[in-house]
Amino acid sequence: MIPSRSARILLLTVAVAASLSASLAACQRNEQKAPEASKAATAVAADGPLKYESATPYAKTSLTLPEAIKTQPELYASLYRQEVADLAKYAEGAQADRTEAGGESAMGPYEKTIVYGDPVQTGRLFSAMRTDFDYSGGAHPNTVATALLWDKTEKRRITPADLFAKGADTASLERALCDAVNTAKKARPGATPVKVGGDTWACPKLKDLAIVLAPGDTAGKAGGLTFLLDAYAVGPYVEGAYYLTLPASTFQTLLAPAYASEFGGKPLKTGDVTNDLRPK
Repeated sequence: MIPSRSARILLLTVAVAASLSASLAACQRNEQKAPEASKAATAVAADGPLKYESATPYAKTSLTLPEAIKTQPELYASLYRQEVADLAKYAEGAQADRTEAGGESAMGPYEKTIVYGDPVQTGRLFSAMRTDFDYSGGAHPNTVATALLWDKTEKRRITPADLFAKGADTASLERALCDAVNTAKKARPGATPVKVGGDTWACPKLKDLAIVLAPGDTAGKAGGLTFLLDAYAVGPYVEGAYYLTLPASTFQTLLAPAYASEFGGKPLKTGDVTNDLRPK
């Protein structure tokens, strides 16, 4: 059975996201081994663009990076290069898909927009939310939020799990997050509460979430963490996404020793910060 157009584009999007982390890791290893590659990355960061746009009859794509990313030249060079390459692959897939569709010329081109939000930095960490807007037909577009976490000392990308000590019991943090979800739902008419082990919508698991640093009131420290729950994570599409910030005091004892000192003070805002983090 031949997959539908939307299914093929969705599969392409998933493959692109998977290849991004692997390609970044490979680039980082190569730059660490070759000093001349690191120098080249610095040169690119000094003069390179922060925006990329492409438009064809089949697809419109764009990338926007924050100015502050140029303070991390190794990250900037590999990230920009890989994102642009992946957008080109998306456009190629859209062309193949639309050409095969034939007579549906009345439908507009597919769209893919990637935006990295303003970063939050500590002495050691650089963090930004990556928003991927994708429309390739169907009832509605899809928006996926993921996390960029960069260790400035080791010059490598880390995962949300790396922030926590190995073997840490995160049950208390998951309970606090579940409470935050239900509090946020009260402000959205018709939203359905969640519970642990719910049949349709359940409390989120930490391992399934993207996490970014939350700005705080103490210079050089993160005041908390923001947990990114996309549409369908804890409710139907109509409820939208939930971006929820918890203070560092909620999870301070769970942090890995390498990152515990990167948190302090209080976050500038707690609870539902969805509107604050949506791309402008």
